[in-house]
Amino acid sequence: MHSRRIASWLQERLSPGDRALLLYSPGIEFTTAFSACVYAGVIAVPAPLPGRYRHERRRLAAIARDAGVRAILTQQGDLPDVEKWIAEEGVVGAVCHPTDAGDGDPDAWTAPEVSSDTLALLQYTSGSTGDPKGVMVTHGNLVANVDRMVRMFGNDSDTTYGGWIPLYHDMGLIGLMLPGLLCGSGYVQMDPMSFLRRPYHWLRMLDACDVNFTAAPDFGYEMCVRRVTDEQLATLDLSRLKAANGSEPVRADVVTAFTERFAAAGLRPEALIPVYGLAEATLMASGTSGRPPLCTEVDAAALENRDLRPATGTHPARVLVGCGAPSGSDALIVDPDSGEPLPDGRIGEIWLDGPCVTAGYWENDTVTDATFHARTSDGRGPFLRTGDLGALLDGDLYITGRRKDVLVLHGRNLHPSDIEYELRSQHEELEGLHGAAFMVGHDDGVDTAPAIVAVHEIRAHWGAERLGEIAVDMKQTVAREFGVPVAAVALVRPAGVRRTTSGKVQRSAMRALYLAGELDTLHLAEDPLLTAALTEHRRVTAR
Repeated sequence: MHSRRIASWLQERLSPGDRALLLYSPGIEFTTAFSACVYAGVIAVPAPLPGRYRHERRRLAAIARDAGVRAILTQQGDLPDVEKWIAEEGVVGAVCHPTDAGDGDPDAWTAPEVSSDTLALLQYTSGSTGDPKGVMVTHGNLVANVDRMVRMFGNDSDTTYGGWIPLYHDMGLIGLMLPGLLCGSGYVQMDPMSFLRRPYHWLRMLDACDVNFTAAPDFGYEMCVRRVTDEQLATLDLSRLKAANGSEPVRADVVTAFTERFAAAGLRPEALIPVYGLAEATLMASGTSGRPPLCTEVDAAALENRDLRPATGTHPARVLVGCGAPSGSDALIVDPDSGEPLPDGRIGEIWLDGPCVTAGYWENDTVTDATFHARTSDGRGPFLRTGDLGALLDGDLYITGRRKDVLVLHGRNLHPSDIEYELRSQHEELEGLHGAAFMVGHDDGVDTAPAIVAVHEIRAHWGAERLGEIAVDMKQTVAREFGVPVAAVALVRPAGVRRTTSGKVQRSAMRALYLAGELDTLHLAEDPLLTAALTEHRRVTAR
């Protein structure tokens, strides 16, 4: 009834196909507003509330303008902040409405004409490799994805879904809320800040509310391992739980540590399910349930040569997590430069096809054509180019990184996530924090040989002398483990490394800040030749 009341208010003021921006604190009001948009034939644009930081507020304004929103829906508790943001950013052309004000006549609502091709929402990408773009998700995409998830995980109408992931994020909205309401016995929402303050609250909610299925990015499971105490662990019963691990790279050490740590609470070995997905494929692209997570040792040298080969025990190895079999999509591994399909075991770009591949990017035909209409060298297609690198091995999809993030140095292909992980694992001062490794001196106008830069968060209580020692040790770690030099280490405060709403590190954004000299560093250890090159680069670009 409440959703139909909101829908009738929308139908009085908007036409089918108009866009409404949804800005809500955690709670049921987002769900009713999203449902109202569906009832009204209005395209929902979920987004986070205006944040504290300038770049977050600018990004939200860019979303509102790109989508051409006609209404901004919120609730009375959030209204002052939303109205302040509207005034500060000069957002015009949209009426702002608190949906819990009771306006609208539910009896005046009329059902819109909807088909499987009708747009249901614009899911703006989190912008890990560039400006956010509005992914056009149709009703058919949502139905196909929910059906795929139910079949993949073996869930049924008795399954209760729940989690802490914000509902403006696709894993929260499409991965948890919609299947809980459409195919399950319900959905339980938790305030993300409650989880971040005390991860135990999430696990306790799953137990107390009899939640059978949840999901979280990799860092959520890591936080539980680090911060749930033995006393808290003793109060939990997780024997009824299934959980998906995705949204950012799935790390073998986190998978192993979580399953081992919470086995004492009844967590079954097969309960944690590594998955792969992306907004452009609605959400889920691969995953396999009913087995323990598959952690595979692969030859490290072969990995750098784009070859996924099981380790033999005689050479250095790295452990990768299998993200299951492609689930309802045609997945192809393709050489990103030539378009040639690659055999199993060869690393290339992951291309997808199927009913969950979305309609493209909102009012961006050029990027849509390049991303969604790719064809292989032998003419197959169209395919969605994911931008992710990976390989198929024995039926499982392994993700090795983002194509744009790969560090090509001296003919070797290094993945920044491997460097970032190694730094955290070998330096306790960096534990639980975030880093970004990237290259400078290649295509950025900096007149120096290509060089690796490592930016990492660190807590500010270390003195200047100790910070300098840590930076030197970090350089030595990368040289020892990867055989490449690091030209600069920048240590920043916690939250100094920008991440997307799903927790992915925004390496391109960090690289841009570093090149512009705009990092707020606690300590910077930089080779003199690089310092000189950057000084000249900044002088030229400032003209």
